[in-house]
Amino acid sequence: MSIYREYDIRGIFEKELNEQSVTRIGYALASKIKGEYVAVGYDARSHSPILFEYLVHGLNAGGKKVLDMGMVPTPVNYFCNYNEFDGVLASASVMITGSHNPSEYNGFKVTIDKAPFFGEQIYALGRECEAMTNVPDAVRDVTKIDATSRYVDFLVSEFAHLKGMPSRIVYDCGNGVAGIVTERIFAGLGLHTKGLYVDPDGTFPNHHPDPSDEHNLEDIKELLAKEGDIAFAYDGDADRIAVLTHKNNIKGDMMALLYAMKMDKPTVVGEVKCSQVMYDELERRGAKAVMYKTGHSNLKVKMQEIGADLACEVSGHVFFKNRYFGYDDAIYATLRMLELVHDGIDLDAELAKLPQVFSTEEIKVKTTEAEKFKIIDKVKELLKNPPASFPAIKNIIDVDGVRINFAHGWGLVRASNTTPILVTRFEATSKEEAKEYEEAINALILEAKNAL
Repeated sequence: MSIYREYDIRGIFEKELNEQSVTRIGYALASKIKGEYVAVGYDARSHSPILFEYLVHGLNAGGKKVLDMGMVPTPVNYFCNYNEFDGVLASASVMITGSHNPSEYNGFKVTIDKAPFFGEQIYALGRECEAMTNVPDAVRDVTKIDATSRYVDFLVSEFAHLKGMPSRIVYDCGNGVAGIVTERIFAGLGLHTKGLYVDPDGTFPNHHPDPSDEHNLEDIKELLAKEGDIAFAYDGDADRIAVLTHKNNIKGDMMALLYAMKMDKPTVVGEVKCSQVMYDELERRGAKAVMYKTGHSNLKVKMQEIGADLACEVSGHVFFKNRYFGYDDAIYATLRMLELVHDGIDLDAELAKLPQVFSTEEIKVKTTEAEKFKIIDKVKELLKNPPASFPAIKNIIDVDGVRINFAHGWGLVRASNTTPILVTRFEATSKEEAKEYEEAINALILEAKNAL
C-alpha cells in the first residue's frame, strides 16, 4: 500500500511496480472511468514503456481503449484532456512518471473528467488492487496519437507575438522530457536559445532533474552568466520550473506575483509555504489571495472550486487558468515569463520593490509514517498554551499543518503527504528573528515527539 500516495502512485520499478501490481492498477482504474478512451503517456525512464504495456493490459481488460501519446511531458498528457484526436476526446489520462525521484522510481499521475484523481480516491484504489486476485486476458486496443505536435502548435500560435524577441534565453532540461517540446517551440517562435541536457535520458547522467535543489542549477547558472539574459530549468516531467536572472532565483510565489501583474484583479491560490509578501502584495494590488494546502492536486481542485486565475507552489508548480486550462505546466509558464520580459517588465527591478524578508528553504525533520500526523496534532494542542518564552502569536492557520504568524514573520510545520517527514519553513524581516522562530517551533516539535 505504500505506493498509493496523496497525489499519485509512486514506487520502485520491479520491486513495487511490476506486471502484477500495474496490471491491477489499470484494471481497477478502468472501473472509475465512465468514457471509452484513456490517453496514456510516459516519461524518459527506461522502464516507462514496460509499465505502459502493463497498464494497457489492465485498462483494456477493464473495457477501455487507449490513446498512446508515447514519450511526452506531463503537461502534454494533461493537454489531451482538453483536445480531440480524430474526433475522440479521452475521458481520462494517465501519465507514467517518476517526476523528480531517482531513476529506479516510477509512477502514475491520473486525471479523470479533467480533475485530479487523488487522496482517498487513490487510497481506495490501492485497497481494491490489494484485494484483487487476477486480471482477465484482453485484446490489445491501442491507437497512437500525436499529442506533442498538437501541443507545440498550440503554444507557438498562442505566443506568436514573442517571435524574434531579442533576449538570450538559456535553459536546462536535466535530461527529462521537457526537451521533446522546448526545441520545437523555441524554433517555431524564432527565439535566441541555448539548451543544456535537452536529450531525454532516464538515467539522468548530468544531474538530478529537480530544479528546487540549488545543486542542480550550477550548470545553468554558469551558462546564464556567460551567454544568457534569463534562464529556465525543468524537473523530470516538466511540470515544475525554475526561473533565474543574473540577480535572482525566482521561487514559485514570487513568480505568481510577477505573472499577476498582467492580470486584472486576479484570484490567486498559494500554498501554506508561500511568502507572506506574496499574499500581502496581491491584496494591496486589489487581487484576491487564498492560502490552501500544499500539493498539485489540492491546488487544481481549489482553483476549480473558487474560479481562480492562477495558483502556485514555492517549488515551481505554477497553474494558469487565465488564458489556459488550469493545470501546472512549466513550458507554458516559461512562455508567460518571456511575455513579461517582452512587454518591458524588468523582473529584478519588480522584485527589488518588494518588502525584504529572510526566508529559509524547506527544512525537513525525519519522523515515521505512523507518527507524523500525530506530531502535528500534538503541536496544535501545545500551541493552545505555549511556553512563556514562545514568541507572541498573532494568529494560527491550520489549513495544512500549522502556520504560526508572529509580529515580524511566520513559521510552518506540516506533515509531508508523500514521505515520512515533517516540513518546516520560516520567514521574518531579519535572519535573527527567523532563527528565533525556528528554534521555538523546533522545541515545540521535540516536546510533541516526546509526548507520543
